[in-house]
Amino acid sequence: MIKYFIYCRKSSEDEERQVLSIEAQLAELHAFAEQNNLFVVREYTESQSAKEPGRPVFGEMVAEIEQGAASGILAWNPDRLARNSVDGGKVIYLVDTGKIASLKFPTFWFEPTPQGKFMLSVAFGQAKYYTDNLRENILRGIRQKIRRGELSAKAPLGYFNEPRLRTIEPDKMTFHKVKECLEAFATGRYTKTAIRDKMFSLGLGGKNGKSLHLASIQKILTNPFYYGHFRYRGEVHEGSHTPMISKKLFDQIQEALVLNGKPRKKRGDKNFPFLGFAVCGECGYAITGERKVKKNGKLYHYYHCTFKSKTQVCSQTRFVREEVLAGQIKELVQKASLPDKWRDKYLLKLDGETGEARRSADAFAQNLREKIAAVKMKIDRLNDGYLSGSFELAEYQETKNRLLSEKKTLDEQLDDFERKGNRWLGLFRNWIIEANQALNLTNQENPIPMKDFLAAIGSNRRLASGTLAVDFKKPFSYLAETQERTRSGQNIFERDKLWWTQGESDSRLRNANAA
Repeated sequence: MIKYFIYCRKSSEDEERQVLSIEAQLAELHAFAEQNNLFVVREYTESQSAKEPGRPVFGEMVAEIEQGAASGILAWNPDRLARNSVDGGKVIYLVDTGKIASLKFPTFWFEPTPQGKFMLSVAFGQAKYYTDNLRENILRGIRQKIRRGELSAKAPLGYFNEPRLRTIEPDKMTFHKVKECLEAFATGRYTKTAIRDKMFSLGLGGKNGKSLHLASIQKILTNPFYYGHFRYRGEVHEGSHTPMISKKLFDQIQEALVLNGKPRKKRGDKNFPFLGFAVCGECGYAITGERKVKKNGKLYHYYHCTFKSKTQVCSQTRFVREEVLAGQIKELVQKASLPDKWRDKYLLKLDGETGEARRSADAFAQNLREKIAAVKMKIDRLNDGYLSGSFELAEYQETKNRLLSEKKTLDEQLDDFERKGNRWLGLFRNWIIEANQALNLTNQENPIPMKDFLAAIGSNRRLASGTLAVDFKKPFSYLAETQERTRSGQNIFERDKLWWTQGESDSRLRNANAA
């Protein structure tokens, strides 16, 4: 009597999407075996797609058949055994070599004859054709959705999948909460652990009711979906969904992620106010704090590189005392602040800019449009080059992602400028007052407000050879440059070196405020 193995399989998809569940298959096959007096010795069941070879339970069953434990297989349909050419060929080969003497299907007739094996190969071929055709139809639908700017995936936190329109829409319950957390992290005052705790306090947690994993936080903070793009298979595409934040804020989040992204251990009573504020100017690793008690019994705080680089030896062995570092922060804030006399001169000059503003605004907007058109042309040429085989996939995706990011930044600048028009004059007036009020910070003994102000107006803060350096953001960079040119002590207005008198004012100041 031929011994049979029962083999039941369903894909790893949802239960309701299956034609027949494993339990239903087993019931049908046992009834079929009883009706036809088939001797069943074992059951094999698994939930895995047969599109690719490598199913563990199927491989175990085939190994048992090759060893002679059974010579027959009972399955619901040939497509339960194989939907790929490797597994289908394996079954037919076992029939050819006599290892399989009988195949039984309630929905398909088979005999180990040339005609029977031919019909079996046709059945396997039809199953593979169905799978390939279904995959192509699905991919075509995904490509069309991408062209429309729609992400064909699960919506990220703050959004939900709209079942009727098959789009991704803002979730009224979580959208503004996630936005609040992203804006908070962009300030640079939160680590990933701290922002996770903040999200949990707002009710943003995992399905198990616990706080999100740090890997999920990292994914949220780096997801371009939140500023209007989306990533699919490593490539960034323009989306049609409602963005949560601006591209400018997203870039600030990435900067904060570099400095404050890693959780730090609590230091108990050790108070190091400048931890996470700067990195080593040589190796790029974080600056840590250390306290030492000198022979005179006084306690001092020092800052230095963590020396965690495994690829290079950092030579920055010099320690910087906390008071010295605070003094350097104060000097940098003073460098980017506006004296009272400059404030009055700037405000007076700004009052006379209104007549010229309209003409220069048109030129500035046109300049942005030309830059956007140039980036679009680069993207088109890149696509043509990739289709012609001039670029590898990785190089193509990296370049396209960078160009799309640049285009998004320019689009937001143009949109912001067109909405605000000549409001840049008012914005610049506010900046003059803000830069002037920064002097008040330097008159205080508390270094924390100065540190926060410098973190807001400067990036790439680095400590090397005991000296703190920073790259000022616009327009504070122009202010710092102007003060550098007046180090001789002469009055800047007497030397006629003010920005406006150099013929650079309109474009530089407007660009600074747009940025």
